[in-house]
Amino acid sequence: MMNPFHEPLTTDNAALLLVDHQIGLFTGVRDMGVDELKHNVTALARAALRLGVPVVATTTSADGMWGPLVPELQSVLPKDLDVIDRSTVNAWHDERVRGAIEALGRKRLIVAGTSLEVCATLPAISATAAGYTAYVAVDASGTFSATKRETGLLRLQQAGVIVSDYASLVVEMLADNAHPIAPHLYGDLDMPFGTLVGQFLAAQAR
Repeated sequence: MMNPFHEPLTTDNAALLLVDHQIGLFTGVRDMGVDELKHNVTALARAALRLGVPVVATTTSADGMWGPLVPELQSVLPKDLDVIDRSTVNAWHDERVRGAIEALGRKRLIVAGTSLEVCATLPAISATAAGYTAYVAVDASGTFSATKRETGLLRLQQAGVIVSDYASLVVEMLADNAHPIAPHLYGDLDMPFGTLVGQFLAAQAR
């Protein structure tokens, strides 16, 4: 049996769970800039969709104090995507969320959420216990203090969840920079070096 830390993450075995990237919650984010968090989660979603990786998205009490998804993320999600609004603290405990993930038949789950230590960590740990290999995209998951960030990361590591940045997960699924979508994918990631890679590949193609 392969070590889950060594078995590749691919476009065929992965799904993306985005938990509660909501306007109200973003007002409390203190471990990174709000603009950076918006950028990162939007880039992650856009790149995953380009790769054909299915996305499940949730909110909590969207009609109440937490509000809707941040507009930047909402704008890149498919218009027909049913964003699941729930009341459970742990998204995995909502039957609709769990059912949507299970229906995909993919055993590797990338999770990002606001807040990191609850919205991302709890479903990632639950998915791991259910036999999934879970990853948390830390820089697409914000929280409300440095302490919450540190304790969330520790809990993830203690539970055997794989911690990463969003771009590394996407590039791992790309697998081959010779793939025709590579320049577009690096554009989706919207990183300075990624833009340069795209420009370099475009120059070579002339």
